[in-house]
Amino acid sequence: MSGPAAPPPVRDTVLVVDDTPDTLGFLTEALERAGLTALVATGGAQALALVGRVVPDLILLDAMMPGMDGFECCRRLKAGPAAHVPVIFMTALSDTEHVVAGLGAGGVDYVTKPIRLDELLARIRVHLGNARAAQSARAALDTSGSSLVALDGSGAVLWSTPQAAALLRAASPDGDAALPDGLAARLLAARDAPGPVLAPGDGGRASLSFAFVGAVGAGELLFRLSPHDPRGDEEVLKERFALTAREAEVLLWLARGKSNRDIAAILELAPRTVNKHLETVFAKLGVENRASAAVLAVRALGER
Repeated sequence: MSGPAAPPPVRDTVLVVDDTPDTLGFLTEALERAGLTALVATGGAQALALVGRVVPDLILLDAMMPGMDGFECCRRLKAGPAAHVPVIFMTALSDTEHVVAGLGAGGVDYVTKPIRLDELLARIRVHLGNARAAQSARAALDTSGSSLVALDGSGAVLWSTPQAAALLRAASPDGDAALPDGLAARLLAARDAPGPVLAPGDGGRASLSFAFVGAVGAGELLFRLSPHDPRGDEEVLKERFALTAREAEVLLWLARGKSNRDIAAILELAPRTVNKHLETVFAKLGVENRASAAVLAVRALGER
């Protein structure tokens, strides 16, 4: 007796945007033969409307179309639900200016007309694989509860985890997940500077702290969001571990890698007094040594 039939494999969906019916027919037939589901749009406005209902896995976009050209269409696509979808430009123009314009608008690749099908299908497979890998990574971040947002080189939001979107909505007067005006430029300018960038809230809304994590691939900059805690580090440790003010100071300098002798000099205490404070701190934290106490302190400050 045979078991239940396996479900059919999921077909990737490719949206083809071109104002030439012959090109649409040619590409649609080729994509379907390659095991892909093809959607078609004859212009930028139609593509934007379609993506508002169904988000494809990849977009083939003609660069030169009447009305809204492919570059403007791509910029608008990247500002909506298709922000994460790879876009391959199709153009008869192979000069550097138009290639740069396409990549600058958010495209990941380009092919020139007349289109060579074997080359196009190979590029589609590569970019679909890259997109799936990136989507899996984002799903893992979502599951882990990370508050992360990715920006491109111009400061546009490429994607954010649900936790980051929730923080942005809480801090926004409009209740949306967009960055406050002017913040993207500040983040790009300060990404190589030490310390986070603060985005103060208004009207009682939460302030946010943005810390640069690093670059993920080409043109994707990752930032970690957290609610800004105006308390000093000593106050955070004092409240978190029920310490006295002096114990919190000793623990803070311990977390900063200072020796007992250094802590005594900084706080103008006798070394024996520092030792006594640390004995009490270890007992309150439930640890037995300096390293464990430092780890807990650093973690508490990182979670503020």
